[in-house]
Amino acid sequence: MDISAIIGENLRRIRQERNLSLGQLAARSGVSKVLLSQIERGDGNPSISTVWKIADALQVPYTALLDRERDGGTVVSFADLPVQRLDDGRGELRCYYPHTRERIFELFRMTVLPGGAHVAQGHGERTDEYVLVVAGTLQIELDDGAHTLGAGDAISFHSNRAHTYRNAGGGALSLVIVNYYR
Repeated sequence: MDISAIIGENLRRIRQERNLSLGQLAARSGVSKVLLSQIERGDGNPSISTVWKIADALQVPYTALLDRERDGGTVVSFADLPVQRLDDGRGELRCYYPHTRERIFELFRMTVLPGGAHVAQGHGERTDEYVLVVAGTLQIELDDGAHTLGAGDAISFHSNRAHTYRNAGGGALSLVIVNYYR
């Protein structure tokens, strides 16, 4: 099943569980009613920012919209992971482990091509983010300024505010990101 269909099914299910109309969700999220309807039908591939806005409005973790039921003992194959393109089109995000009732974190791999950047929305008041640079050079912009990290370096921060991941090197940037929900 492709990522658009997964997001659409989850969005419809969660919206209906909360007894929200498309209009009510549009007002809460800032995403148009027309776009929400298209997403529910599985038309197109919504941007990461759009999925974050919807998740925040529904008060669910980002991965609640991307999650497919998985048995805890199954192997997670990179080739089978849904791909979310970064808003600037210069990279991608893949979720290995979505947030569940039993798992209070999400684990992602982000790849950013040279010159690419991703502005992440805040992820909720009680969310911490842990970032490990696997390859390349990351410039991460937070409220307290920009930090430059190389391969093997890591940073953690409260991720309840917008933050920017920028590829500051000449090659591909590869990151492991954990969002932890306290």
